[in-house]
Amino acid sequence: MGQHHFLIISHPLQGHINPALQLAKRLIRTGAHVTFAVSVSAHRRMPKDPTLPGLTLVPFSDGYDDGLKYSNDHAQHYMSEIKRCGSETLRRITAMSADQGRPVTCLLHTILLTWAAELARSLQVPSALLWIQSATVFTIYYHYFNGYGDVVGDCSNEGSSPIELPGLPILLSSCDIPSFLLSSNIYASLLSTFQEEMEALRQETNPKVLVNTFDALEAEALRAVDKEEAGGDLLRKVIPRKERGGTGRGERRV
Repeated sequence: MGQHHFLIISHPLQGHINPALQLAKRLIRTGAHVTFAVSVSAHRRMPKDPTLPGLTLVPFSDGYDDGLKYSNDHAQHYMSEIKRCGSETLRRITAMSADQGRPVTCLLHTILLTWAAELARSLQVPSALLWIQSATVFTIYYHYFNGYGDVVGDCSNEGSSPIELPGLPILLSSCDIPSFLLSSNIYASLLSTFQEEMEALRQETNPKVLVNTFDALEAEALRAVDKEEAGGDLLRKVIPRKERGGTGRGERRV
């Protein structure tokens, strides 16, 4: 097989771009080429000439080329537009890449971009979700949309009793619950996108999630979802800690 070519699609928020770029650098060090796709507005904020050989930055329109100021109404329309515009543009980009002799061999995407997994299936290339948060947060979302919605919902109110979720080693109080799951959440449309994310994973015959954490930090949480999945090994490791300037003890999952 020739050189691997990864297409990484990142949500335009900085907290999504940074870990996605770290993953891109790791993949390039293995000898792969990475095409890093972000919205036009995010691309304008990034260096135009990457200093890292093997990295290509590609802008795509998300329908909000001048940027987005979030409100719930805007968020709902934005998610619709980035799916429509992003799918069309990135399909063309992958076709052009194939014509140039460098077909995409794997597609990776950050959270809130469920349509990217659909795009990968239509292109018949493998894909993985880059979960930019911790394994514990992933596990909370996973259980919320798999039978524990009422339990987590009851815990979201201040002063409520702590709850226990399968596989997690600690009791969770309201301050531990992701803000999108709280009763005070004003972005209902984004919560539905997280639900779509979990449903999309169930549609995959061999789902893969790359998680931003360390083995030694969240060993129980990393095992929790794997135990729930018949296929096992849903959460995958990719970045050894020593390659990020650590001591080399344990592994970082990103």
